[in-house]
Amino acid sequence: MSDSSVPTRDVLARDFLARTGWSAASRAKLAGDASFRKYERLHLDGRAAVLMDAPPPQEDVRPFLRIARLLLQHGYSAPRIMAEDPEHGFLLLEDLGDDLYASLIRQGHAELPLYEAAIDFLLDLHRHAAPADLAPYDEARLIDELGLFTDWYLPALTGGETPEALRREFLALWRALAPEVCLPPRILVLRDFHAENLIWLPQRAGAACVGLLDFQDAVAGHPAYDLVSLIEDARRDVAPKLAEAMLRRYIAGSGSDDAGFRRACAILGAQRNLRIIGIFTRLWKRDGKPHYQAFMPRMWRLVERDLAHPALGDLRRWVDATVPAALRASPLPGLPALSRAS
Repeated sequence: MSDSSVPTRDVLARDFLARTGWSAASRAKLAGDASFRKYERLHLDGRAAVLMDAPPPQEDVRPFLRIARLLLQHGYSAPRIMAEDPEHGFLLLEDLGDDLYASLIRQGHAELPLYEAAIDFLLDLHRHAAPADLAPYDEARLIDELGLFTDWYLPALTGGETPEALRREFLALWRALAPEVCLPPRILVLRDFHAENLIWLPQRAGAACVGLLDFQDAVAGHPAYDLVSLIEDARRDVAPKLAEAMLRRYIAGSGSDDAGFRRACAILGAQRNLRIIGIFTRLWKRDGKPHYQAFMPRMWRLVERDLAHPALGDLRRWVDATVPAALRASPLPGLPALSRAS
């Protein structure tokens, strides 16, 4: 039985907007994401802003505030914080506009200048060390996240719990790989650096031409991670030729060892993509969001590309034995009919 004395999110939002002088603004919903966060665009007297509604305890806006301010201090285009109520989970943010990379590309905008700008942003960002107290993307965290694959995807595929021996074998393979991509020095890793979270701002100079969204999960980690997020995008196909050009651009600009960096990309790509397969399964099974399953064929293509690297031979053999290729192309049992987005 609900407590009628507890204000609803709508009441709390109206109170927040009243305190910030935006109570008379028009409000229009913006697309959400895979979290509990919701967004609205506000218009008032020729001004625009974005309202983030991130309900506690499911969400906490303080990591977003911290990383946004850090990015702004470096001169990057995170949204400016116009007002905040961390206790209730509301932020009033600068509106960076509608020119998401993904939207522009769907409209026919040339991909190359967008991706080159994103790579140049990463090269600039990686000149800065991560804050000393930022959570590290260390071996324990990297391996723990892979439990999403064994604990959500495999049970959905087989209809039963993953045998503990199989789970231990999988994680043991990762314990052998993880140290290579978890060594310091660490840089700021935004975690969700892809075309749905980047906004084209060509009127801004230098690295600020790339607007940034959805960075509250930032960690201190390997510079290959955000590059992999960009060129192995879960939501859209990035042509192999373009991906290779961007990889070369980063390696040349950073002075990284070519073979070593490509190896790191393969390891982090495989980890990220297997984890996302688990996340998309959890979004369906736990959160009632089956539409993410439409991305699964692409996710498996990306995993196969990563596992082709010689350094991942043992992991490739485990995956081939556990999830044969024929099963990767089939819908998971019990999945509603979906339109393909792959």
